[in-house]
Parts: sequence; C-alpha cells; structure tokens
Amino acid sequence: MQPAAPTGRPVTILGISAFYHDSAVAVIRDGKIVAAAQEERFSRKKHDARFPQHALKYCVGAAGLEGGDIDAVAFYDKPVTKFARILETYLSVAPRGLKSFMMALPLWLKEKLWIPMVVEKGLEDCGIRLPPDKMLYPEHHESHAASAFFPSPFRRAAVLTVDGVGEWACTTWGRGEGRTLELMAEQRFPHSLGLLYSALTYFTGFRVNSGEYKLMGLAPYGEPRYVDTILRELIDLHDDGSFRLNMGYFGFLDDLRMTNDRFAALFGGPARKPESPITRRETDLARSIQAVTEEVLLRIARHVHKVTGETKLCLAGGVALNCVANGRLLREGPFEDIWIQPAAGDAGGALGAALAAWHLAMEKPREADDVHDSMQGAQLGPSFGDDEIGRFLADHGYPAERLEPGAWAPRIAQHIADGRVIGLFQGRMEFGPRALGCRSIIGDARSTGMQSLMNLKIKFRESFRPFAPVCLEERAADYFELDRPSPYMLLVANVRPERRLAVPATRSDDLRETINQARSDIPAITHVDYSARLQTVSRERNGRFYDIVKAFEALTGCGVIINTSFNVRGEPIVGSPEDAYRCFMRTEMDCLVLGSHVLTKAGQPPWVDKADWRRDYVLD
Repeated sequence: MQPAAPTGRPVTILGISAFYHDSAVAVIRDGKIVAAAQEERFSRKKHDARFPQHALKYCVGAAGLEGGDIDAVAFYDKPVTKFARILETYLSVAPRGLKSFMMALPLWLKEKLWIPMVVEKGLEDCGIRLPPDKMLYPEHHESHAASAFFPSPFRRAAVLTVDGVGEWACTTWGRGEGRTLELMAEQRFPHSLGLLYSALTYFTGFRVNSGEYKLMGLAPYGEPRYVDTILRELIDLHDDGSFRLNMGYFGFLDDLRMTNDRFAALFGGPARKPESPITRRETDLARSIQAVTEEVLLRIARHVHKVTGETKLCLAGGVALNCVANGRLLREGPFEDIWIQPAAGDAGGALGAALAAWHLAMEKPREADDVHDSMQGAQLGPSFGDDEIGRFLADHGYPAERLEPGAWAPRIAQHIADGRVIGLFQGRMEFGPRALGCRSIIGDARSTGMQSLMNLKIKFRESFRPFAPVCLEERAADYFELDRPSPYMLLVANVRPERRLAVPATRSDDLRETINQARSDIPAITHVDYSARLQTVSRERNGRFYDIVKAFEALTGCGVIINTSFNVRGEPIVGSPEDAYRCFMRTEMDCLVLGSHVLTKAGQPPWVDKADWRRDYVLD
C-alpha cells in the first residue's frame, strides 16, 4: 500500500535492515539522506544481525525526530517470501537436509516470521507508533537496486545487483531513469555467484559473510590453475552471464556446510581449518575463483549493456564490494562509467528501502547531475565535538594536547613522516564497511616494514592482508593507472609502471618471503601484483582528511598515505571516543587523534584490560 505523503512539512522515512547480517538504519527527509549507521558500531558485535535498536536511536536523534514526525518505515525485504523459499528448498531436497531444517525452523517460528511485529516493537521502544499502512516491504534486491541508483550521480543508468540471496533472487539487473527504477531480469536461488564465492571462502578456511574480502586479498599470491575445473565442474556459464551451479558439490541446500565431500575430493582434500597455515592450494583457489567471478560479472555487464543500451552502470549487493572485479569492470567492461554503493551489502539495504519508499511508492522526483552523488562521502554516522571529547579525556585522566586548526594537519603529517602509526577519529562515522578517514588508522606508504607492522602488531591479523592507499584526487594519476576519482575505496588500480621495482619472477611457497618484498616506491600499499585498493580524497568531500594528506605531501613530496579501518581483527570499526581510546591502548599504535586532540602512547597512564578481548571478538 502506498503511504500518503503529508502536506506542509518535510516527509521523513526510516529504512531498516536486520535479522540476517549487518543490521542498519537510515533516515531520509524529503529524499535527502540525513543519517545512516550499522548496529555493530554501537553494540560492538561484528556483523550484528539483531534489530538495530542503537542505530535506530541514533538516526532518530540525528534527525531530531519525534514519534509523530515519521511518515513511513521501510524494511529491506519480504520476510514471508523468504520463508516460503526456505520451505520450498527444504521440501525439494527432502528427506536430506532434515537436520539443517530442524535448526532453522525454530528461529523462523520464534522470530523471523514475526518480523513486522518485532519491527513494530522496536519502533515503539523509540517512541514511534505507525499504522500498518505506513510500513513498507520492498523486495531485497529492489532495496539493493534503489541504494545503487538513487544516490548515484547518474540521471539514467543500468543497474546490477549481485549477492548471496534475497528472497529468491541472487542477481538482478534493470535500468533507472529519474525517479523510476525497473528490474528487468533476475537469476534465482540456488544459482548464486555470491554463494559460489562464499563456498570457496569457507573451503579456504575463512568465515562466510565476513572473510570474502580475505579471499580477494589472497588471490594475487596464487595462480589460476583451478579455473578450468571450476568452469567444468561447478558452474555452467553462458555467454550472457547466466549460469547454473552443479549442486552435487555444495552443501548449503541440505547440510550445515557450504561444500560437501565431493567438493573436497575435487580439490585434493578437506577444507582448510581456520587459522592453520595457508598453502599453495588456498592461494591458487583464491586466484581461480576471483578470475571466475570477474568473468561472470564481465559477461553479465556486456549483456546488460546490450539489452538496456545504457552507458553507465550502478552496482550494489555484497559482490559489488569485490573492488578487484569492479576495477576490471571499469577497465574492460562496456560501460563508460560505474558507480558502486559504498554500503553495498545488507546494511545499505536500509538506505535503499527508504529511497524506494520515497521515489517508487510515494512517486517523488529525484535530482541528479551526472557528476555528484548524494552519499555525502558516506559520512552519515555519529560525530563528537571537541568539547565533548575534551570532557571524556578529562573525566578519565587521559593526557592530550588540543591543537589549533592551522597546526592540526601539519602535526599529524609530521608524526606519519616520522614513522608513527596514527589512530584517526574525526568527523562523522562512515556508513558501510570502509573507513574513509573518519575512523581510520593511517601510516607512511613509503615504509617497507609498515605492512607487516600494522598487520601483526596493530590489526592482529594475517600478514598477507594488503593495505589501501589514500591519495590526493588531483595526484592519483601520478601514482596509479586510474583516470577518475575513487572516493569510496571500491576500485582497484595498478601502481604506475615507472614507480614499480623489479621482484623475483619465481614464486615462493612461503607467503612471508613474498609479502616482505618491496614492489614500488610506495611499498606499504603495493600488492604482490602491483595493484592497490585506492581511495582518492578531495577537499570538498573529505575536508580535514584531505588536509592531512596534503600536509604530508608538502612535508615529504609524497601524496599517498596508508588508510585502514580503526579496529583490530574481529572488532567492528570504532564508533565512539571510548572505543577509539580502548583500541589505541590495546595495540602498538603510537598516537591517537580524537578531533582536535592528539594523544601519544607514552603519555598515557598504564592500561589494564577488564576483559579478554581477543576471546570476545569472533575471528573472521
């Protein structure tokens, strides 16, 4: 049912995603994004799937809302349709799958079938009471598609969404123009590119719905020697990018595993146990599934381009976070330009649901200029003023120096140039999985030892993981083979040939030897294949973060620094000054920047943890 739009005052819509992974809330007012945040940043539970009570309270407060000010609430999928798919799937494989069915059914009967009531109760706890006709339930991939197209800069574009599965759809494509959005085709469960990639994530020993980006980072260390096997045995791929999975190798229909014994036999033995040594098999599997994923996406993109006739493409869904594939789509695909929703996963579904309510259900117009998106640099979360931060520091007795505006960026740049690692906490928290300079750890990209230091002593994660460069937008082409901005760290580009250093042609089975080789004059961010997951910054979009990189360039002549998320392995990105200070003291970071305040590790009182935090954080 279409909710009636009020007259004489702004229209406010809440979007909610929850109950699967990465719960989130977004609020829009007259079509403009006011706030958006993930529940994990408040609850401190990574990928928190519970009803986003904390994120809801933040968004309501940020928008200055009272209960009666909200005109509609949009939930990002259709729970009953999803339950019907699960029931039909279990019936199709019965009696196999009884164990997994018996585990899933109580959860659905207790909670997920009653999502409308759970959402209503959560809203009431925040003082929001709405009649049933003000609750909207767009389809899962409709929410993804809306999050991709409506905030994009494009007046018109093709739209592609790819993830694990929504209700039935795993891949959809269509076109958007103005306020309209039409999904023209879909590929249905179980034939899912996202689930295929997750199956290899599982088999190589990483956590599904969390460790896929590790597989992407591991791929350049391997060779694509399993590509033919995957294309012959696992996936029947057609020229238009449609495909069917050979379900005889997978366990997610009738078992509690992503893959089965036939899959293990195909690849020479059982799945790698988490935290065990990574072998050549795992690196080669990572490279192979990455190559297959890129080929599938390229074929889909060519087909969508041919059918729609559009010159621009918008992307969302979890697979759209594969920035290596995105970079290849940009370089080799048929579209002149692409735009990826920075919160492409389920969290972004909250924003897409709200925008779908505004533009599709309420039929409200949309403005676009083909240049500027409406995501505000993804800086949509909480911020903390200097006075508030100062009170926090004083109350806890944490010594800090408050810098004047003109001294702030040069001081931080000097710390970076001196080899120090900085925890940077300033401005509004980012929405989506990437830290973009507001909740970041930063360091010197010129350092040959910085990658190992930050991985092992600060992030406490696997040493093979690459770090991202942040570069002045106007200088990006001097360092990377990229001819356009990459503000959301969702494109991979190669380091320019003239900056590369020669490395041994032979491949070592010891990842540590490969990792520690310098490959360019910015070695800390240059991956083994000379690639980098690039973020570009402008003064207009990034403000104070741009000033840091600019000051570092003035000091050193280098317009690139390292940017990684402000957290340790298994922890959500920090959300508050307290989170930031705790993470700072638990690691070997040298300095902490909280707004205008700068803290040095040596100046802080002794730190004693009240809990075994390494046990509390589930490894990904």
